[in-house]
Amino acid sequence: MKQVRQYHAASVAVLAGWLSDHPDEETRWRLVAEFLEEYRHEPPVVRLDLLASEPASVGDPHWDVFLAALAEHLAAKDGKAGPPWTDTRRLHRFWFPFNTPAARVDAFVHAPASFRRRGVFIHPQELEVA
Repeated sequence: MKQVRQYHAASVAVLAGWLSDHPDEETRWRLVAEFLEEYRHEPPVVRLDLLASEPASVGDPHWDVFLAALAEHLAAKDGKAGPPWTDTRRLHRFWFPFNTPAARVDAFVHAPASFRRRGVFIHPQELEVA
């Protein structure tokens, strides 16, 4: 008899592993989009569990801080505080993942608070999944 696997949405810790395995930026953004798509279909109690475990380093401080900002941002959307592991992750220099003059200005004005206070400037639209 064939064993049926039960589906489980990826956690932010699993996402970190995917990002570590794929160093090119285009693939990383696709993986973030995939994570967000899975995440949004889960009930709130499951979503918080997906954010709880601290991810290992991706090997790039920009992405390590991005994951902390993302976890806090997603928790806040459900009216919850970010997981404790997110508290210490910050950049010393601003990072604009989408680095054109127009994108920089837009991100500087509109970046969600959890990203902005960590030095990551991204427009909220970049975190939406179609």
